Amino acid sequence: MTAELEILYCDDECVAVNKPPGMLVHRSRVDTQEDENVLTLLRDQIGQWVYAAHRLDRGTSGVLLFGLSSEVARFFADEFEQRRVQKEYLAIVRGWPDDSGVIDRPLTPWFDRISDRHGGASKPAQEAVTEYETLDRCECDWSVGPYERSRYSLIRLHPLTGRRHQIRRHLNRAAHPIIGDVRHGDHRHNHHFRDVLGIDRMLLASTRLEVRHPSTGEVLAINASRGDDFKAAAEQLGLDLS
Repeated sequence: MTAELEILYCDDECVAVNKPPGMLVHRSRVDTQEDENVLTLLRDQIGQWVYAAHRLDRGTSGVLLFGLSSEVARFFADEFEQRRVQKEYLAIVRGWPDDSGVIDRPLTPWFDRISDRHGGASKPAQEAVTEYETLDRCECDWSVGPYERSRYSLIRLHPLTGRRHQIRRHLNRAAHPIIGDVRHGDHRHNHHFRDVLGIDRMLLASTRLEVRHPSTGEVLAINASRGDDFKAAAEQLGLDLS
């Protein structure tokens, strides 16, 4: 039996949970065999309908916001679309990025032939901007690929736009893919983390969300822990999460 979702915030209009890694937000044509999803579990847990205000990729953990009515969910969706929401993520990546920087690189709309029935693979690239700050670095005495030792970093990210797979694609293009990212990452490092270190998840977590409340207009600052598996990965690498 699946454990209850961790509720980070709840009132009469909205609820936020700490999404586990590897779980879909809602049912999807991408995986028709997967019955377990956050929306259904949360609905059953609190005993009322919930409406997703945004999405997180299946492999990403962290803050996930729902409206308790379709009107509230639309309000939040508009806040995201108008870029009035502040988002913060943590990731463990391959290599040593600069101390800080901005990845300003347009991205073509991500097209999935299964899930995007009405999508188009030839749409023009859209503005995509991600700020990042490197929090800690490590060098490990194992060889993955052509080098004798392997380097990794813990970084904090603030996506200023909300393109699909934006953080994952930006970091991959910057030669610092997220560990555990099967689609946009480095399979050699992913295999090492899974087979040798026992870490089988994408090391990307949504740790903070700041959004206006639909009634009061006050800013809700919702925080989520990184998760035990994320912490375990950082500890094995000697990266400081404090």
